[in-house]
Amino acid sequence: MSHFSKQIQFLTTHSSYAARWLNARPEWVNWLELHAGQKVDPVGIQALLGECAVLAASNGCDEALLMSHLRLARQKLMLWLAFRDLNGLASLDEVMRGMSQFAQAVIALCIDFIRAEQKSRFGLPWSVVRHSEIPLMVVGMGKLGGYELNLSSDIDLIFLYECDGQTQNGPHSLSHQEWFTRMGKRLIKLLAEHTEDGFVFRVDMRLRPNGDSGPLVCSLPMLEEYLMVQGREWERYAWIKGRLIAPAPNSADFAYCEKQLDQLIRPFVYRRHLDYGVIASIRDLHAQIQIEAEKKSSHHHGRSQDIKLGRGGIREIEFLAQMFQLMRGGTDPRFRVRPTLEVLDLIAERGLLPRDAVLALKAAYVFLRRLEHRIQVWEDQQTHYLPEDAAARMRLANAMSGPNATEGDSTFLQALEQHQTAVAALFEEAFVLEDKARLELAPLVAHWSPDPVLFPEGFKRWELWLDSARQKHLPEKSRLIIFNLLNKATEYLQANEVNSQAADITILRLFDLLESISRRNAYLAILAEYPKALLNVLALLKSSQWGAAYLSGHPYLLDYLLHSRAEQLLIDEPKRYWYEVKENLDMRLDDAQSNGEGSEQSLDILRVTHHTETFITLLADLGIGIERGLSVEQVSDHLSALADLILQATFEHVWPSVAQKFGLSSSLPPFAIISYGKLGGKELGYASDLDLVFLYQSEGAGYADQEIYAFLAKRMIHCLTAYTAAGTLFEIDTRLRPNGSAGFLVTNADAFRKYQLREGDNSAWVWEHQALTRARCSAGSPVVGAYFEKVRSEVLRQQRNQEILRAEIVDMRMKVHAGHPNPTVQFDLKHDAGGMVDIEFIVQFLVLAFAHRHEQLVGNLGNIALLRIAGNIGLIDEDLAIKVGDAYRLLRARQHRLRLDGAEKIRVTLESEPNLIQARTSVLQLWRNVFKVPID
Repeated sequence: MSHFSKQIQFLTTHSSYAARWLNARPEWVNWLELHAGQKVDPVGIQALLGECAVLAASNGCDEALLMSHLRLARQKLMLWLAFRDLNGLASLDEVMRGMSQFAQAVIALCIDFIRAEQKSRFGLPWSVVRHSEIPLMVVGMGKLGGYELNLSSDIDLIFLYECDGQTQNGPHSLSHQEWFTRMGKRLIKLLAEHTEDGFVFRVDMRLRPNGDSGPLVCSLPMLEEYLMVQGREWERYAWIKGRLIAPAPNSADFAYCEKQLDQLIRPFVYRRHLDYGVIASIRDLHAQIQIEAEKKSSHHHGRSQDIKLGRGGIREIEFLAQMFQLMRGGTDPRFRVRPTLEVLDLIAERGLLPRDAVLALKAAYVFLRRLEHRIQVWEDQQTHYLPEDAAARMRLANAMSGPNATEGDSTFLQALEQHQTAVAALFEEAFVLEDKARLELAPLVAHWSPDPVLFPEGFKRWELWLDSARQKHLPEKSRLIIFNLLNKATEYLQANEVNSQAADITILRLFDLLESISRRNAYLAILAEYPKALLNVLALLKSSQWGAAYLSGHPYLLDYLLHSRAEQLLIDEPKRYWYEVKENLDMRLDDAQSNGEGSEQSLDILRVTHHTETFITLLADLGIGIERGLSVEQVSDHLSALADLILQATFEHVWPSVAQKFGLSSSLPPFAIISYGKLGGKELGYASDLDLVFLYQSEGAGYADQEIYAFLAKRMIHCLTAYTAAGTLFEIDTRLRPNGSAGFLVTNADAFRKYQLREGDNSAWVWEHQALTRARCSAGSPVVGAYFEKVRSEVLRQQRNQEILRAEIVDMRMKVHAGHPNPTVQFDLKHDAGGMVDIEFIVQFLVLAFAHRHEQLVGNLGNIALLRIAGNIGLIDEDLAIKVGDAYRLLRARQHRLRLDGAEKIRVTLESEPNLIQARTSVLQLWRNVFKVPID
């Protein structure tokens, strides 16, 4: 027996459907032999449908003849796929995608046939707005939408059209509703009617608005109203897979129709923030499906035999994937992909489930879908039940193993059990948390309250809460969750021996947070259902008043207290981390732009990204959920990198509209954003302002350039400072530009050079050169940025009279000191003598006085590194340089800590801090050595 004959025998042994058709059509065996080694792809599908396409395009084609050819083409495709699948020649993706592509091609062919016939009688539906024909929009739902059709699958369809009206240019006229209803009915008939040649696809229309009771076809305005008023939670899950399959993707109408549909569907399916409400919703939906399946399975000897809806079945894998899609698809467009396996890959890539867990889910999905195909191809039936009959099971086991294997029934059943158990465990972990992991919602005893001795302020706040109108108007479930959270929190703080004052402050901060989210069930659900989140919240609230306020102001950030992958990646691979953040931000901005959501949504995306990344940096800073935290220098590096990223994204987002206004190319212009101060020196804090200067290089248009780039800068400043529903980004200070507030908002790069080099009547002051020591290009054109760096180096390397420079810097220091009086006996870490400003002025003097001889001082390396260089080259005492560098690090760390604790003034009592006394002494000593005068 030839190899091909053995393959045919294996096919007919495991598919009585195939055996019947090959017996009835023996010539198809030769056809199969010719196509056995050919992958099922769009080219092969078009060839298979060749005669059908000719018939459909011919005038006066007999409908019955077309239906016969379509059905025979479907049977040949089934045999082709079954042959390749059973004999181990086709991947799961080839089988699913092949069926899905065939369905799409057949639908397109049928629509063309029906359209031509209806056009001759009724004309065409016409858009008076677009002056073009209105096409039937067919949305493939479920497995068809996800390119995941099985070998005997129904197809779930929804029929839509753009708007109401009357057909034009025909002998008779119909309403658009009637035209498309007729088309829909005929399309269903062509696909689903059983004849002696079988059927093409069973068609299920129950996912349309209002299901079987709704109209067969629906206009887009009707769909929009339905989703807004009546759209239910389960329909969100269904529309995840929704994919426009007609008009054909290569047609002129497809892009327009896809955009119109997406603008309606996306806001309904995907929320703008992380959506944790879906966890409970999917859990409830799964429970309803289980109840329905129990009823159906009474004829199939138990649900354990249902590989789709049963425990650990295909549906549980799909629900797991959809949970992450619904939760994150609004903030991360990558989660809007449709195929389940692609979603699982993305879940692993984003670290949302352990990689081993995702591999287990993927292996189970492939196993169960292959098994599903083998069950269905036996009799071409849409069934998901494992047969009880031992012989049938043995046949399935052999079909799963392939023609060259000898595995028995026990091995097959063991593999099935392992996959189902793994899926069930992962599903239950995500959706049906164990009782010990969840907060009990049983009513609390009436007299419970925080211990007034351990939590005196918390006790007062509790009594105020009980009397508040907010508490009394909450749903009972929300009130119980809040009570239980507070109870769990006090128990945890006492059990972990947190000192009484810190514990009391933590509970007060928890009250603030719970009040801010009390009406947001999704956020309460995170804390109620994820003990780790509650513990991390308490750690954050205990560690930082600023962080507590930030979380209360942006409660959607609770998600980042569930897992630490982001923080760990930020610490371990910062370059990769910020690259991924920028890539995702660009994707979201482009997505908003392409869907016509306007600038408001883009502003919110920028803000949410900044809030999210600031919070992740804070968690890494405090070491919450990870083994080690960040140093203050690393925190500033990350916050500065984030600010640079936001500035660049804002520049790239704003320029196209500016270019359109002035009739210019959308290519990014020679324009750069120069940062000074804390951002310039990469010493940014959590709530720092940005000191910015805007430079451009003239392209010969003179005043027009000034006008264009001033408009660009104003638009950028608006984007960065405007308050929206998502909050704000930065305070922007542009007074460091040439001539300060009196100067132009944007500066020509050549004019900037002349100003800084004291050429002409207008020239920079010494303090402006001091500021230039901590300046760099943060965003914009690399060419203009490089020019700025060249000018900066040229300016800083000028030879200066040291005595005059010394006097001017001391004078400026006195003015700064006078502007920040300290009436207390405490030490101001920044502005008092021996503080951070003194160190910064010392470094600025060293750079301006000696960079003409020592080029290494020009680098924007930070104060500590520049002090070390100055010590190494003998400008200052080397040991003292190290001590002052350490002092700067200590002062910054203490400032950082005080800011996190919510301190308005960064002042400390020196007597209790010998390290600070020693640090200040070193700074005062170096000041006297450099400037020859003491500072009070």
